[in-house]
Amino acid sequence: MSLIFIINMQLNFSTVSEPSVAGAKWKKLFDSYWNGYRNWFTSKDNIDTPDLKTSQEALKKYMPKMWDTYQHLCNLTNADPTMARFLTGFQPPAYISACAQAVIKTDEIQLVRNYDYDPNLLEGTILLSKWNDHKVMGTSDCLIGIVDGMNDAGLCVSLTFGGRKEVGYGFGIPFILRYVLEFCTNTADAVQTLTGIPSHMSYNITVVDKTGASKTVMLAPDKAPLVTDDAFATNHQGEIDWPENAQFNQTIKRYNFLKDYLKSKNISANELAKAFLHPPLYNTKFTVGFGTLYTSVYQPKNLIMKVLWPQVAIELSFDSFIEEDILIQYNSTTLPIISDKVWETTPITNNEYRWQDAVVDSLINGMPGIKTKQDEQELRERLMPNGEVAWEVLADFWNEPVAY
Repeated sequence: MSLIFIINMQLNFSTVSEPSVAGAKWKKLFDSYWNGYRNWFTSKDNIDTPDLKTSQEALKKYMPKMWDTYQHLCNLTNADPTMARFLTGFQPPAYISACAQAVIKTDEIQLVRNYDYDPNLLEGTILLSKWNDHKVMGTSDCLIGIVDGMNDAGLCVSLTFGGRKEVGYGFGIPFILRYVLEFCTNTADAVQTLTGIPSHMSYNITVVDKTGASKTVMLAPDKAPLVTDDAFATNHQGEIDWPENAQFNQTIKRYNFLKDYLKSKNISANELAKAFLHPPLYNTKFTVGFGTLYTSVYQPKNLIMKVLWPQVAIELSFDSFIEEDILIQYNSTTLPIISDKVWETTPITNNEYRWQDAVVDSLINGMPGIKTKQDEQELRERLMPNGEVAWEVLADFWNEPVAY
C-alpha cells in the first residue's frame, strides 16, 4: 500500500531488526512511508468512512490486547486523527493481491508462499520485532501489518486474496495477522482468533505450527468464516465469485496445480520451494499487478524464514537476523533464470523422482482434455523434451484461457 521508487522494475527489500517494542527503527520506517500510506488511506474517504472514535472502539472490541501497543504507536508518531485512525487497521480502502501458498509435511514442516502484487504498492520490509507476547518476523504491510510471518512459538501464517468484490465491516487482513502472531502460540489458537475478528474483504489464511497442525481459514465480510483442512490456497473460495479476476490471475489452474503437485510422490520441502520459483506459480505480469515479488519459506520447527528470488536467497532466524538491503530486478518479458546460489542454504536432494517430474505430472493430471495414454505422452513430451521442463512451452500452456 505504500509507494516506493521503481527504476527498470527494481525493488529494494530491507531486513530490519528491532526485537523490542516499536522504537527508533520502526519510527524511521513510518516516516519513510507515511506520505504514501496517507494518500492511499484517504483516497476513498466518504460519508461512510468510520471516524476515529468508531475505529478505536472496534479495535478495543475485537483486538483488545493490541490497545496498549496502539497507544504506544500513536505516541511514537505524534499521531494526528488520520494517523490514529490508520493505526487501528479498521476499514481501510480495498486492496487486491493474488498469491499462492502451500504447507508440506514430509522431510520438513514448511509453509511456502508467493506474493503476487503490484511492485509500486510493496513496502519491501522484512521486520523482526517483539511488541507483545512473541517475537515476530515477517513481511511488513501497512507499517504494523503482516502479509506472511512467523513467531517465536513456531506459528506461521500467510494470506491470499479470496477473489470476491465485497468490502464490508472489518479490519484490514495484515492487521489481523499481526494480532495472531503477537498473541497466539499454535494453530488452534490462531483459528479461534481469526474467526473472531471481522475482515473487511475476503481472504484465505493458511496457518501451520511447529507440530504440523495446519488449517486454511476463509474469511469474508458478508458470510461466516469457513475453517478447512486445506493445505494450500490460491485466489478463490470454493465457487468462482468474480470471473474476471479469476481469469486474470489463473486461480483455478494454480489451485489444481498445487492440489496435484502435493499428491505427487517423494516431494520434499526443498522441491516445493523450487516449484514456487517456476511457472505456473511464478508470475511475471509485474506491470499489471500480477508478478511474483518474492517467495517466502517458513520452517516452524527450526524457526527459520527464507526469502527467495530467482537470483538471490536469504535465510533468517530469531537468533540470526542480519540487517541488509537487497536490490531485486524483475523482468516482465522473460521467465526467470534460477541461480544455483538460491539453493546454497537449502541442499538439493537427488531423489530418483525429481520435482520437475512432479510439475509435469501435476499439469497433466489437471488437464480435462487428456483422454488416452497417447494424449498424455504427447503432452509430456511437449512439456518435458529431453527430460527437462521446457519452461517457455509451459508458460504458453499456462496462459491459455480457462472457462468458468
